Amino acid sequence: MIMKVVTIGSATMDVFVECDEANIVSVSSPQRKAEFMSYPYGAKTEISKFASNVGGGGVNTALNFANLGFETSAVCKIGNDIYSREILEVLGKSTLDLSNIIQVDNVSTGFSIILLSFQGDRTVLAQRGANATLKKNEINFDAIKNADLLYIAPLSGESNKVLTDIVEFAQNNGVNVCFNAGTTSLKKGFNYIKKIADTAGVTVMNKEEASMCTKIEVRPDSREECFSTYLIHPDIKSMLQTLKVGEKQVVVITDGARGVYAYDGKTYYRCPEFPAKVLSTLGAGDAFASTFCAALHRTNLDIGKSLMYGAVNSASVVSKFGASEGFLTFDEIEKKLEEYPEFTYQTET
Repeated sequence: MIMKVVTIGSATMDVFVECDEANIVSVSSPQRKAEFMSYPYGAKTEISKFASNVGGGGVNTALNFANLGFETSAVCKIGNDIYSREILEVLGKSTLDLSNIIQVDNVSTGFSIILLSFQGDRTVLAQRGANATLKKNEINFDAIKNADLLYIAPLSGESNKVLTDIVEFAQNNGVNVCFNAGTTSLKKGFNYIKKIADTAGVTVMNKEEASMCTKIEVRPDSREECFSTYLIHPDIKSMLQTLKVGEKQVVVITDGARGVYAYDGKTYYRCPEFPAKVLSTLGAGDAFASTFCAALHRTNLDIGKSLMYGAVNSASVVSKFGASEGFLTFDEIEKKLEEYPEFTYQTET
């Protein structure tokens, strides 16, 4: 039987801009080191590459689930403008059920400008628009009730207020939940996240988000201890342990080029980054998290193998311009893994 998936999250029109004159500036202090993207002040700067595509966590993950062969519906909110028309046109070419997309006239569709660096990383200028205004009475709860999996992408602004209601509804109706925490949720504190994560089968966040949530900082190497020689940094283990609040919950922390970590209460997993030429990291997290959840279903809850599936699909996405470009099918993922037999995960107990 084909698994039914409902995703809830943002829908945006993304514009990608790359400029040869963009510089990466590093600023260091005794407490921290930060990097900034800079452009010549007051100058007119030529663009070397330009592209546009649909994006947003709700849309990206829905398109990925559909591409992986699942019966998928997206719950997201858009305006009635040129950007919403383009989003609907693109989604209409997929197998997605679009009946649960909310469209309104009084607010604009979400829009992002993605400034790409020569390193492949990005800075995002985001206008949330309709994505920050989702209300409980606009959501088709019957769609969630009839789903096997509810994937919750980050919900921003006022939309975050529906999070507790939809998680409780899913739990009461036996629907599995994958929770990808966002900044708005994390700012509410660990006790709030704990209530959501306790009901989720899978909780995913990146290392910076996990640090914000748990208040655990990842210590750098020192004279006394070289943490980089460990399979998994002890501070990341502490994050995983802290975030593991549900009995059947799997906690996943992504760490960019360093790979990804997972913990099920018994075993720690680490999967490296799958090799790829990086054009844009936007959408990598969405691709990984949704593929991981989908692969758990395909592999009969094999966490290690599911991490590998997620890494392969994420690598394909970062090699393309556009957060929803480059998605692979399960057959294509498995073929990639056959081509790289040395690529695998490691565990610790």
